[in-house]
Amino acid sequence: MPRASRRRGDAARRHADTVRFMLFEARPAGLLFHQLVRASDLSPSQVRAGLAALRDEAASKGWPPLIWTRTDGYQLGAERAALEAYQRAVVSEKLTEFRRFITGTVAPHAAAHPGDRWVRHIVAQLNSIESTLDLIASA
Repeated sequence: MPRASRRRGDAARRHADTVRFMLFEARPAGLLFHQLVRASDLSPSQVRAGLAALRDEAASKGWPPLIWTRTDGYQLGAERAALEAYQRAVVSEKLTEFRRFITGTVAPHAAAHPGDRWVRHIVAQLNSIESTLDLIASA
């Protein structure tokens, strides 16, 4: 994902406008990444920057959300079921990422330094985050 400074620049906003126009043209279907690159006549990195800027801009302006599915690609303003499925998929992905971080990095650190206050604190906080994400993913 492009850095925040690149998502907020004039070029990123222009790319976001181009990407948004292409996605509106394709509605209700979506566009896969390579289709979006071809249709927009932008480079892959410009499309990535445009997608990141479009997500930020859509959130700030109250536009329909941008989602991605394996079958349909990028879509604007999907139906409720598609939005919920996308949100569940993202939460599940983040849950897996957190669990791997906990078991692969934090747990060995905690085992090596059991009396460390920082380790106890981060274990407690990450376990709380893991529990919350698990509840959301399974709801």
